[in-house]
Amino acid sequence: MNSFFGAVQKLLSGDAEERRSIRSVLLGPPGAGKGTQALNLKEQFGVCHLSTGDMLREIAKQDSPLGKRVAATLKAGELVTDSLVIEIIEANLQSDECRLGFMLDGFPRNLAQAQKLDEYLEGQSEPLNNVVEFQVQDEVLVGRISGRMIHQPSGRTYHEVFAPPKEPMRDDVTGEPLMKRPDDNPTVLQRRLNIYHEQTAPLIKFYAEKGILRSIDAMQSPEKVFSDISKHFKQ
Repeated sequence: MNSFFGAVQKLLSGDAEERRSIRSVLLGPPGAGKGTQALNLKEQFGVCHLSTGDMLREIAKQDSPLGKRVAATLKAGELVTDSLVIEIIEANLQSDECRLGFMLDGFPRNLAQAQKLDEYLEGQSEPLNNVVEFQVQDEVLVGRISGRMIHQPSGRTYHEVFAPPKEPMRDDVTGEPLMKRPDDNPTVLQRRLNIYHEQTAPLIKFYAEKGILRSIDAMQSPEKVFSDISKHFKQ
C-alpha cells in the first residue's frame, strides 16, 4: 500500500514526467559495467532496464529448437539475428513496465539495428534522447570478466577480487547460489570484443552526430560512474 501511495505522490509531484523523458541506450563492451549501473539507475529513476543478454539467456534455457539454437549461439560468443532481437525489444518496449522510460543494454549492436530502433521509436513519437558510452580498455575487461559471478534472478554482479560476496558463490541478499556465465572466459571474450569493435563501435559516431552521445570513463569507481551518468540523465 505504501508503494502505491508513493507512486501516486511521484506522479503528482512531476517526478514521473522526468522519468518519462529518459529514453536511453547503454553502449559499451562486455564487462564494462552496464548491467551493474543499470540496476542502480533503474532504482534511482524508476525506468525499465531491458538487457538483451538477460532476455536471450532466458530463451536459451527453454527446451525448444529456438532455445537450443540461441544457447549454442551465446556459448560460441556470437550474435543472434537482428530480426529476433528487434522483435524481443519492440515487444518489451510496449509493456507497462517501460511506459515511464527505458534503458536499453546490449541493443542496438550495429547500425542496422540502430536505424530500425530509430524508425520504431520515432513512429511512437519517443525518439532516443540519451546514449551513454562506457569507455574501458580491453585489457581491463579481461580481468573483470574472468572473475565475474552473477545472481541470475536479480542481476546482481560480484567479482572474485574486486567485489567478492560475503560467502563464496552465494548472493549477499538471498543466500542463493551465484553462477558464472559460460561465455565469461578469455577466448570467448576476445571474440566478443572483436565483434563489438567491428559492429558496435561505429554507433559511437552515429549517436555523436545526433548530439545525444555521453561518454563516461567506466574505469572509475562504480560510485563515480553512477554519479556521472545520473548527471546526464537529469539534464
